[in-house]
Amino acid sequence: MTDITRTVIRTDKAPKAIGPYSAGISTERMIFASGSLGIDPTTGEFVPGGVEAQTRQALVNLEQVLVAGGGSLETVVKTTVFMQDLSEFGNMNAIYAEFFPADPPARSAVQVAALPKGAAVEIEAIALRSV
Repeated sequence: MTDITRTVIRTDKAPKAIGPYSAGISTERMIFASGSLGIDPTTGEFVPGGVEAQTRQALVNLEQVLVAGGGSLETVVKTTVFMQDLSEFGNMNAIYAEFFPADPPARSAVQVAALPKGAAVEIEAIALRSV
């Protein structure tokens, strides 16, 4: 066994997990955030407005998980963006750039056959802990 501590990240500021997984896991130095959807945490429903609005809300939700785990968007080193329709990449990318305006993290973006609850976009991240 290793001496690395694994801590489940919990926050009421992001939607609850919709399956048997944690919103994020932190260690002494890293945060592994599960995929975030464009769901409003107060209503449990997707925000209206298509891929742009869902991207914005997914990143807000992701940020809340990172903060609860001792990080921030500024400490993100890698993201993966899953999209229902890659032809919407430009629309997603414009919103994404607002959240990572300088020195953005490494990123992969892929089109998938389907996302949970019919989402347009899902974004996961790996970040450094800043506390």
